[in-house]
This record gives sequence, structure tokens and C-alpha cells, in this order.
Amino acid sequence: MQTPSVHRAGIEVPPTAGLPLRWRDLLPGGPADLEAWLAAWLRVPALQLECSGTACLIVALRTLAARSPRKTVVLPAYTCPLVALAVHHCGLRMRLCDLAPDHFDFDPGALESACDDDTLAIVVTHLAGRVADVEFARRCAEKCGAALIEDAAQALGARRAGQSVGLDGDIGFFSLAAGKGLSIFEGGLLVARDPALRRALQATSDRVVGRHLGWELRRCLELMGYAALYGPRGMRLAYGRPQRAALRAGDPVRAAGDDFSFDIPVHRVGAWRRAVGAKAARRLPAFLDQATGRAAQRLARLQSLSGVTVLQDRPGEQGVWPFFMLVLPDADTRARALERLWGTGLGVGPLFVHTLPDYDYLRPIVPDAPLPHARDFAARTLSVTNSHWLDEELFGAVCHALESALR
Repeated sequence: MQTPSVHRAGIEVPPTAGLPLRWRDLLPGGPADLEAWLAAWLRVPALQLECSGTACLIVALRTLAARSPRKTVVLPAYTCPLVALAVHHCGLRMRLCDLAPDHFDFDPGALESACDDDTLAIVVTHLAGRVADVEFARRCAEKCGAALIEDAAQALGARRAGQSVGLDGDIGFFSLAAGKGLSIFEGGLLVARDPALRRALQATSDRVVGRHLGWELRRCLELMGYAALYGPRGMRLAYGRPQRAALRAGDPVRAAGDDFSFDIPVHRVGAWRRAVGAKAARRLPAFLDQATGRAAQRLARLQSLSGVTVLQDRPGEQGVWPFFMLVLPDADTRARALERLWGTGLGVGPLFVHTLPDYDYLRPIVPDAPLPHARDFAARTLSVTNSHWLDEELFGAVCHALESALR
């Protein structure tokens, strides 16, 4: 691992631009209207709070499975391993779909081939804050009689044609996990256009999600730790040291945080965490606007790197900018870039290390398939943080290291 020329001892820039909590957020009292406030801001009918984005997907899949004998869920081959674990948790089959070249959108021909009369749902992912092509996936879902689920875990606040993501499909969900735009350490929000489906999602949650004092107490303690440590000093201890230990041990999956347990906690979110999120949410719109402005200033520099593609919004789309997603010319260049930057505390690394079938621990549950575009995308992409703690000097160091890798 080669350290860039600019390095500040004891500093760790978070890999995503998450909204920092303030000590006043943790105090009792104040608004506790997290779901209602965010629903009004997003201009969606209602939001349903669950304990994680993964729990949201579990509730969604269980709701759909109760309405249909179908058993297959179509997933993008390159996505968070937790998506596959949620499908497995629900006792459903997964079918992986290849990506379009140089993008996280579905390959149209592969998606058409993946859908049949056993397809319960298609999961389309708004990755890295960018807005996915939902139109084609929706047509495929309608053609085969499946539901369309929008995984907007990384895209709270993103819009398409002026409308929040999550409303083009049947069900959408957002994540409130650590490092996301808004965090209660672990949390998720479900959205659906149809009132009957919203009632069904709530009924499923009432039936399968119980209270678990132990898990909620743990999340409360973790949220307090997150509030104290989410910053360039605290992240060195909480995030940087474990990451570098995993890299030294030759374990990139652990270093990237892709090593998830099959045991998925599903429990109610307590009143205190809901209130913390409600207070912090008031600062979220301005925070996202600042991140968008910062991204606009830095995109030109990243785009000037020879052979590098930065994923951006298409006409009519307005994503959010937790980080930049870069597609490098080839896998060797990406490997050189990671050698120079991953683990240096500058917020650079792979988003996900592998496609789903290439994680050793997922092989018992994830079917293998020919996925040339997805595997190429996984081998050539890396993320660069858009955190406000990555100042101009540090951002310049990242760009110089990328230039060196490209040479």
C-alpha cells in the first residue's frame, strides 16, 4: 500500500458523506415525527419505519409472497450481499441478472431472459446515489406479472422527473444505516404508491416484526458511539484501524465491510432512535444540497482523468452524492489505484468487492451464472468519498494517486 503525498496523522475521512449527528439530537424531547417529516419532504404518501433496509426488503418480499405462489426474485448480479441474504431469509429463490456494459443498470436482454411465470419480483438498485433505469425493468415486471422493488438504500432524497425514487415501482425502500445521508445507526424506510399495498406492508410488519429489547439497546449504544466517533478523528479508531488490519490479513471482503451474517436482526425501532432521526432530519435537505454543490465542483477534475468514467445523472434525474462511482479503464488500473489509496484514510475503496456469486460465503445460497458485464464492472470500479471532511488538499492527493495509477 503506497501512501499519497498528502497524509495527516490520525485523520480518517469517512467513505461516504453522511450527515453528522449533534449532541442535541441525542437529548430527550423535541419532534418524534421521523416518518411523517421525511414523507412530507420527499412528497410521498407515507413511510414505514423498519430496523434496517434489509428488514424493509424482508417485509416487502414476505408481503408479496403472501399474495402469490411465485418463488423467484430477480436481482442485479452486482449489489450489496445483504440483498441476497434477505431473499434467502424469506425462503425464496434468486436469479441473477447481468448488468449493462460499464453501468449498474440491468442488461435489457438479460433481464428479459431472466423473467418468467415464476418471477415474484424484480429488484432494481439505485446505486451510489445515482438513479437507475426503472422504466425497462417496470415493463419487464408488467409483462411477466411480477412486482417491481426499488432498492434505494443509497439514494434517500434522489428524484426522477421531480418525483422521489421508490415510487416508480410497486415498493421502494431507503436505508438509515451508519454513514448514509441520514442515520439512526440501523434503520430503513418503506414506501409504496398503492394504499392497499401500504396496508399490506404494515400488516406484514405487525405480524413478523416483534420487539427485541436486547437488539434495540445495542442499537441505541451503537448510535451514541456513532454520534461520538463519526468524524475524521473518531473514524480512525472505529473504521480505519479494523479496515487496515483486514487489508494486512489479505481479507478484502472484511476490509470493505461485505462480510455479513446470515442471522438478520428484525425488530422494532424504539422511540428514542426515532426521535434522534427526526431532529437530525431537519438538517438533511441543506446537507444534501451542499454535497451536490461539492460534487459539481469536483466532477470536472475526476472526469479529466484519462480513461475514467464517473457515473452521473441522466436528463430528468437528480441523484444524491454520498460518493463518486468511478469506472476505470481495466482491472489492472483499478488494482494499482486501490494499492495506492485503499486504507490510507482518504475515503477510497471498492463499493462491493465482488459480484454476488463470487463471495465465498454466499456460494451455498447464490447460484452462479455467466455474468461478463457485472464481473467486469466489479473489477473496474471504485468509490471516492464526497465527504466534506475531504478538503481540497486531500482531494488533490486522491486525484494525483489516481493519475499515477492510470500512468
